[in-house]
Amino acid sequence: MSHVCQSLHQLVHGCRRHSFPFDRELIPTDGIYVLFESGEHGHGDQRIVRVGSHTGTGQLRSRLAQHFTQEKKDRSIFRKNIGRALLSKDNDPFLDPWNLDLTTRRMKDLHADRVDFVRQAEIETEVTSIIQACCSFVVLPISSKPERLRVESRMISTVAWCDECNPSSNWLGRYSPKEKVRRSGLWQVNELYKESLSVEDCERLRLIAEEPAEGHSSG
Repeated sequence: MSHVCQSLHQLVHGCRRHSFPFDRELIPTDGIYVLFESGEHGHGDQRIVRVGSHTGTGQLRSRLAQHFTQEKKDRSIFRKNIGRALLSKDNDPFLDPWNLDLTTRRMKDLHADRVDFVRQAEIETEVTSIIQACCSFVVLPISSKPERLRVESRMISTVAWCDECNPSSNWLGRYSPKEKVRRSGLWQVNELYKESLSVEDCERLRLIAEEPAEGHSSG
């Protein structure tokens, strides 16, 4: 499995790299994003720490904004997982309120007395600082939702199964209360340890990576 993961890393490292502040117009409207984190290495370069996509048509740019700039942890599981690790590292009791999903008005009203919203805003700001300073990404433009979600899942599993691109001893995710984050070295808990990329998938990704990716999507 490691050779497939190595091929994936080599492929994505050949794509245009984006870091904050990035130009939205250079991001395709639909596709898969692959995140890297400074200080994390694998297969001779920065290792993949998250693979993600989006469900709605034309929503890739908005999805990336939810991660990098919008301080709403219930709209970004990536942000939520980083906050969890921060709080767990410090044995901070605010971890329990942070885990609450306050997306709906009902949940906000139900748990309002449990949440220090000033403290929550402080954690959101810290999470933003980490993501903007430490994370960069590439994008593989794919307009077909079924293909996008299938390939995303297989990319995640390919990295999760690899035994050669492990997190560093200083990786924040090692403090995550989520065992799957600690074990996989990825900032996610879904689509782990399933079907990996096939030879055909790798060839398809190679062709996608070779296409111009400036503000458009491919089918």
